[in-house]
Amino acid sequence: MAFSGNFMCTSFKQELLQGVHNLTNGSGNSFKMALYTNSASFNAATTAYTTSNEVTGTGYVAGGNALTNVTPTKSGTTAFAEFGDRNWPTSTITARGALIYNDTAAGDPTLLVLDFGSDKSSSAGDFSVVMPTYNATSALIRIA
Repeated sequence: MAFSGNFMCTSFKQELLQGVHNLTNGSGNSFKMALYTNSASFNAATTAYTTSNEVTGTGYVAGGNALTNVTPTKSGTTAFAEFGDRNWPTSTITARGALIYNDTAAGDPTLLVLDFGSDKSSSAGDFSVVMPTYNATSALIRIA
């Protein structure tokens, strides 16, 4: 079964209230993005990073790449957070989606499931994931 959409993980919502995740740039937790094949099956119930169905290929290391946190902010009644774009230079990989997870919290808990909509590939070139606009209506993490 392939990816079935983009999700903010339900466990992440609970863990925010428990103080597990600190998204503040420079003083918070460290987060990573791991890439997965179309055989991966993730949804809102996904709770932790896994190596199962993670992509392999030139320029990709298991566990994914570190993300740069963008310090949370607010606009009106919505608080939001984001991560910087991620790039795997000179890579040869094919991925259908990704997990964003907390690399410094016990058990590598997941925050988000990203579905690319179809397989995306690079061949000895850049594999890039561009994040949405950092605002109250588009950021990956929004609490209204």
